[in-house]
Amino acid sequence: MVQLPKVNDLGFFEIRLESIGGLGANLAGKMLAEAGVVGSGLHGVSFSSYGSEKKGSPVKAHIRFCMPDTLIRDTTPIERPHIVGVFHEALYKTVNVTSGIKEDSLVLVNSEKSPKVLMERMGLAGGKIAVIDATGIALEERNRVNMAMLGALFRLCDFLDPEKMKDVIRKSLEKKYPSSVDPALRTFQRGYDEVKFENFAFPEGYTLPEPKRWDIPVLGYDTQPIGGVVVNPGNSVLKDLSISRAGMMPHLAEDKCIHCAACDNVCPDFCFVWEEKEDKKGRPQMFLQGIDYQYCKGCLKCVEACPTDALSSERE
Repeated sequence: MVQLPKVNDLGFFEIRLESIGGLGANLAGKMLAEAGVVGSGLHGVSFSSYGSEKKGSPVKAHIRFCMPDTLIRDTTPIERPHIVGVFHEALYKTVNVTSGIKEDSLVLVNSEKSPKVLMERMGLAGGKIAVIDATGIALEERNRVNMAMLGALFRLCDFLDPEKMKDVIRKSLEKKYPSSVDPALRTFQRGYDEVKFENFAFPEGYTLPEPKRWDIPVLGYDTQPIGGVVVNPGNSVLKDLSISRAGMMPHLAEDKCIHCAACDNVCPDFCFVWEEKEDKKGRPQMFLQGIDYQYCKGCLKCVEACPTDALSSERE
């Protein structure tokens, strides 16, 4: 009989996946729960929470496991996770991805950086940090980030059988996307093999902060300023779209650029910076200076539109 390594007061082992729309966290949560139920004989449930369902917007997937003698009658969002899987490294800038973690919780991050650097970036005082370059693996294998993250999660959850997960992958993909089965299996295996993790001791006397609800708006009917003034307008000056990028970004080769503005015409976020100068005949003309990556969400429409191959897609 499979035994869960730890459970909370209700008998649940809980996993929360922090992601953005388009990286497959919702599907990953469903497949993870199915593998635990079918492969390990556990009781399990998976559900997700998201807003506009727009690609690039924050998504949370919640997975609960318990022993067969425990019933799951709770589908509330997970506030005290045993494992947090962060599908996009930049999420920590705008979302409190580590909210509610305990001293023995594990944080898995899709990143090329070291566990120590990520711990400092996310403002953690200690704990167990795991890292997998899921984006790099997915790009090399021409597959999805979620398969690499699932592989890493199975390495960290030793009560789950990775072979059963491979059966779930085949079952989920072989009918509609048979050509995706082998790349998905390779991506899953590489995530399992290549994940790295490290333990960091908490400072003596340190107390972890209490979890914060993410579904409570900062400004509401009882917290708004007098007159309903919006004190933090969502204008472009404050916008940072790095959270929406999925690994690839446009790169400008200035020597190939003819300043035709085809890229600017298709860019949905006005990322291109122009300056008026004189051309060879002394006439005023706009010249492309570069790309402001703060506003770039990596849609790569500009790369497709460029007639001279001055723009190319490269790894961020």
